Formats: sequence, C-alpha cells, structure tokens
Amino acid sequence: MPEVEAVVFMNGDYVAASQAKVSIFDSGFLYGDGVFDTSSAWNGFIFKLDEHVERLLRSCHAVRMDVPYTAAELRQAHIETVARNNLTNAYIKCIVTRGIKDPPTLDPRGREAGVFIFAKPYIRLVEEGDDGGINAKISSVRRIPMAALDPKIKTLDYLNLVMAKFDAIDAGADDAILCDTEGYVCEGPGYNIFIVSNGEVVTPADTVLMGITRETVIEIAREKGLDVAERRFSPFELYTADEAFFSTTAGGVIPIVSVDGRTVGSGERGPITRSISERYWDMLETGEHGTEVLSNRGIGS
Repeated sequence: MPEVEAVVFMNGDYVAASQAKVSIFDSGFLYGDGVFDTSSAWNGFIFKLDEHVERLLRSCHAVRMDVPYTAAELRQAHIETVARNNLTNAYIKCIVTRGIKDPPTLDPRGREAGVFIFAKPYIRLVEEGDDGGINAKISSVRRIPMAALDPKIKTLDYLNLVMAKFDAIDAGADDAILCDTEGYVCEGPGYNIFIVSNGEVVTPADTVLMGITRETVIEIAREKGLDVAERRFSPFELYTADEAFFSTTAGGVIPIVSVDGRTVGSGERGPITRSISERYWDMLETGEHGTEVLSNRGIGS
C-alpha cells in the first residue's frame, strides 16, 4: 500500500506536503524574519494547545507582525492539521513569517504574514543514553543577550543554538548548554534546564524561553510540595547539583547525567527527575490539559 502523503496548512489551505512551497523571497527565508511555536499531541490530545497559541501570538506581537487569523482560528488549524495527518502522537510546528515584498529588502512594511502548520510523528530532540540520561557540554557560544533579542520570542533565527550544537557534537557530547554573556547557565538548544539541590528545584529566570514544558515542570514540582526557585545559577552549581535535567515539548523531561566530563549527582536519573517525568507523561497519557483532536475537529471552522 502506498504511503499517504502528509498534509500541511498553508495560509488557510490544506495542501499535500510536496506542494507546500515557500517563496525564496519570503522574509522568513531571507532574513529569519518570523516566529514559530512547537506543540505536541499524545494519545490524540494536543497538550496545552491554548497556551501554545497564546505564546505564538505574543511572539508575533513583540516583533510587530500582524497575524491574519484569530487565536480560535489558529487553534482549529492545529487540530485540523493533526487530524488530516491521522496522527495520534505528533510533533506540531506553526511558523509565521512577515511575508513577501518586491523588492525583497529589510524594510518590514507592506507585507502580508504567511502562516504554516505541519504535523509529523512525535519527535524526540535528543535520546537518552544507556545510563538513563545525556552527557552535556557547556558551549563556548553564548546565548544572545536580552538587550539584543529577547529569548522569550521564538524567532526563526536559531543559528546561535545551531553553533552551540556543533560545539557539543565536536566534543562527543549528546547536547549543549548555553550560558549568558555573564557566564550564568541559560538553557539548551531548544530546551529549558533545571537543577535539583538539597531538594530545591531551580531553573534560570532570565535570558531563556518561557517554555510550556518548563511551566508544566514548575507546576508539577509545586504540586509535589517541592520548593521551586527561578534564579540565576552558575556552571559550578550545575556541576555540583544533586540532579539536572532538560525540559522540552519534544521529549519531556530529559535527565542530564554529566556536564563537561563531570558526573552530576549519582550519574543516573535522580528520584525527583523521575517523579516529575512520570507525572508529566501521566498528564500526556490521560489527556490532562489536552485538547482532543477528534472531538474538537470542525468546531468553529
């Protein structure tokens, strides 16, 4: 039986993936002038869909990009895209670019935003090793400071994170950790980071993306009665933490068992990391905070 071709949302239409073309004159391609948001579906439910759509629209507002769809319409487009691809577990990405203008200069005026959504089978950005976690490297590449470009905006320009990935690959590590220009730990390439020290769960407060999974981890930790602090911490605190982990839409809670050749904690997934991860996956498995794709398909369209 021939494989069914994927379907992509493009500016209000649903088209075959092979026909989903973006002009080379689109500002997103030419200048990275665009934003995006990544969400996921599990067991037929899109996790925290409203929060993802709201975050996307905040990014658009921050970069003065007018979106030709309401939040409700974007929400429905996500649902329909997953449904048309017959996916139960999905990695979903919505991209908004400033659009096309002739001549294709940096002048942002006179463009109509392009909106694109695709859904693929669920993707894990990084796989845990045999030891139950990943080995990370603190990159020499620094996170772009907030004074230059606020990381709360999910911009299409990820070259900063790509170069950090190269650092990790060249060092034989599974993934990278970036610090800010003052040397404090920020995040990974597409992940928020947490440490656990003396029972306290700590995550950076500044120069990081306000991740939906990050928010969920904080909720779970507090639900479990754990102290949570959003503050700066140094590489030393990371090296000497009892536990450390990444959080991301594409993978959930990912233990970090070593950093720069230094074992973190026991060198295995710690008990708090395990407890938070199990609760997170329970939310996804049961549809908690989820929007059911099939039951919501066609509503409001």
